[in-house]
Amino acid sequence: MTLSTGLIFGIIFILMFIVVMATLSEGLVKLTAKHQGENPENYGVLPNDLPSMLNRGEGSPDYVSQGDHFVNLKKGFDINLLGEASLEHGIEYVHSSTYALKPKDFMGMMPIPKVVVEEGGTLKAGDVLFFDKKRPEIKYAAPVSGEMLKIQRGEKRSINEVVILADKEIEYRAYNLPDLNTVSREDLVAFLLDSGAWPFIRQRPFDIVAEHEQMPKAIFVTTFDTAPLAPSFNLTVQGKEAEFQKGLDVLAKLTEGVLHLGLDGRGVSTPSDAFINATGVEKHWFSGAHPAGNVGIHIHHVDPLNSGETVWHLDVHGVLVLGTLFAKGIFDTERVVALTGHEMPNPRYVRARQGVCIERFVTDVKFQEQKTTTDKEGKPVTINRKAIRLISGDPLTGKEIESNGYLGFFDDQIMTIEEGDYYELFGWLIPRAGHPTQNRTFPGAFAPSSIYKADTQQNGEERAFVVSGEYESVLPMDIYPQYLLRAIQANDFEKMEGLGILELGEEDLALCEYVCTSKHPVQRTLRQGLDMLREQG
Repeated sequence: MTLSTGLIFGIIFILMFIVVMATLSEGLVKLTAKHQGENPENYGVLPNDLPSMLNRGEGSPDYVSQGDHFVNLKKGFDINLLGEASLEHGIEYVHSSTYALKPKDFMGMMPIPKVVVEEGGTLKAGDVLFFDKKRPEIKYAAPVSGEMLKIQRGEKRSINEVVILADKEIEYRAYNLPDLNTVSREDLVAFLLDSGAWPFIRQRPFDIVAEHEQMPKAIFVTTFDTAPLAPSFNLTVQGKEAEFQKGLDVLAKLTEGVLHLGLDGRGVSTPSDAFINATGVEKHWFSGAHPAGNVGIHIHHVDPLNSGETVWHLDVHGVLVLGTLFAKGIFDTERVVALTGHEMPNPRYVRARQGVCIERFVTDVKFQEQKTTTDKEGKPVTINRKAIRLISGDPLTGKEIESNGYLGFFDDQIMTIEEGDYYELFGWLIPRAGHPTQNRTFPGAFAPSSIYKADTQQNGEERAFVVSGEYESVLPMDIYPQYLLRAIQANDFEKMEGLGILELGEEDLALCEYVCTSKHPVQRTLRQGLDMLREQG
């Protein structure tokens, strides 16, 4: 070994030693602070808030009005991934031959809803397709016109998909629209239930389709999404500004409380005029890392939910469906969908209707690859390996679908992600680039704007569920999520409610699952708790 080679290896070893010792010291300092009753976030060896040290994220952007409510969130974590959708070729409208509604997209619905159209029957966009037997007043409508093709069933005859063979030219159901100026709240609710537009309105607690018999103390609309590779709602509302305002006017009739509008105060891009100039709403600007765009975060910081109270919420798509219904008299679920992911040959935006078949979007994606391995006798064999996973939704909360599957009811993103079915020896110990890190384990922690290639590797198996403080570091809410999850596991309903479960939806704790050292299924556990609490009444 030459002197220069030995010097290089010596420097690498010293740097590795410094990083490991600094990381261990960071953990010990925070642990000591916690034992002394201090906030661990105020102590550390490594820089605690590098963006603020670089004078980024301080104060509100110029487009925020002086009198508006501005919330600067300190906790959270942005996962910057390769494969962001591009506007280079514009936004193409895509119409597929089949569309589907998936009952499993609606939390709390019976596994076998009542389908009201027989196979072979004809439909118009807006016609009732099925309803939940528990809540038959809420109708779920067809997104397109065409022929009722089939009911795709799953385990125990549960319904996975209700598939429609779509017409080339969409025909719309004719509505007898009420006068928004004179209609009573009761009549407006009855109309929305029958029209098929009601499922776009969700509620907290339980994060389910809203209970129409309850009066919400407030309604929240969020106009931006901070999830990885999420599309901009500015594109969705472009050219539909009047419909968006009309949708807000409809929502204002549904509550005696305040209609809250959550706006993007990060300063990355100026929000659409439809959002900034919206009337009849109380505006709130949020700045910070993900989950700053989640409606649960907005509710927590603006009008927290107490026991016995209900809050309704929608995204921009839902508001546009309501607005278009009253402005044009049609049930139009068209939305801008982002096709994202490093493995997507041409990450782009498309305009499509709810429930579109995504097969045309991913024709060039190589989902399978051949891999050479050895059998038990040591002989080489070639197998087909699943190389790419397809997700409807964002990578934190989305659901895996097949290449001929359908866009989820509330989704506006399709993502490809590499399967992480490989093993790394001491992967947690070796400092390396190319990996996002919330605990500053990898060098990428010192370059928070770095962009990474994602895969599904968990970097370890499920371990003992220990209190680490990781959840609290990425959740900008006055909630102790780890104690809440333990209460759910213990079926302690009183403690679950006291620890704030009523305010939460799965998306709010998705980052907790991402950073979890124990690899605990946080979102699944939360849903189990919400369902148990709802069944208890």
